[in-house]
Amino acid sequence: MMRIVFMGTAGLSCASLEKLAADKRFSVVAVVTQPDKPKGRDLKLQPSAVKVVAEKLNLPVLQPPKARDPQFINQLREMAPDLIVVVAYGQILPQALLDVPRHGCVNVHTSLLPKYRGAAPIQWAIANGEAETGVTIMKMDAGLDTGPMLSQRRTQITADDDSQILHDRLAQMGAELLVETIPDFVAGKIQPQPQPAEGATYAAKIKKEDGRIDWNLPAQQILNRMRAFTPWPGAYSRLPANSQSPMANSQMFKVWKAEVCETFHDYPPGDDFKKKFLSGSIVKADKDGIFVLCGENGLRILELQPEGKRRMTAAEYLAGNVLNYGDRLG
Repeated sequence: MMRIVFMGTAGLSCASLEKLAADKRFSVVAVVTQPDKPKGRDLKLQPSAVKVVAEKLNLPVLQPPKARDPQFINQLREMAPDLIVVVAYGQILPQALLDVPRHGCVNVHTSLLPKYRGAAPIQWAIANGEAETGVTIMKMDAGLDTGPMLSQRRTQITADDDSQILHDRLAQMGAELLVETIPDFVAGKIQPQPQPAEGATYAAKIKKEDGRIDWNLPAQQILNRMRAFTPWPGAYSRLPANSQSPMANSQMFKVWKAEVCETFHDYPPGDDFKKKFLSGSIVKADKDGIFVLCGENGLRILELQPEGKRRMTAAEYLAGNVLNYGDRLG
């Protein structure tokens, strides 16, 4: 039976841990995850998603503050793992740790490497309008997602996919591909293949400000970013302080659902129209939605959430609020 140390923290990791623990070919001798972190108003310490799963499976849990701690690395050596599996752990691992298991360390990465190395491959694949993405199992090296590849599996990105939906699908795909790949890799049936030099991109960590809508972008690109940044940080905008709407004083609101419009009924977004109205201008607001001019085409907002209030349809919002023709979102 293969001795495995599992390293993971985020929810993405859980499916892989569960799959390994359920497979009789593997023995998970320890689960390594980040220390509990304070959350909520009372700052109560909360365990990682992986720790919760590990405890349910009665697996021993280690939570070193730093993976490069020599004492922790010595502890791993004493366990004599055949393989270390890493999925969304959250720290770059030093070479000394990568050298501990006799078969090295393998990682489940949620992109088709070398594209979208880094912290947020799922979000940026959607935001950039990719038609497909996938998972890659790779043997780790000291670089950032630069190790040689063992296997890949692809999936289409559909118009209904947001980052949470795609996250959940890739988590399951990665878990299944992981348990298929490990035995052949360890048996020498899979030879690690270097990543191609061409086509490498970096998927930076998502920041709250990434969710702010830039109405100068084409409507389809805005819609892609809305899907990419759901559930966090969401896609948000605000009305200017000089608006006559009750949403005045630059109140923030989040857009939950929208669709691209190529025309605005009697107001096609052509050159003459754009001379009068700038991107972000509201050109229509009624029971059919809130129509906003974008850098190319426009968006019809169908569901939104004003700051401090519940999520609602555009019609529900407009029943108690007034948005004026020409008001500009920013």
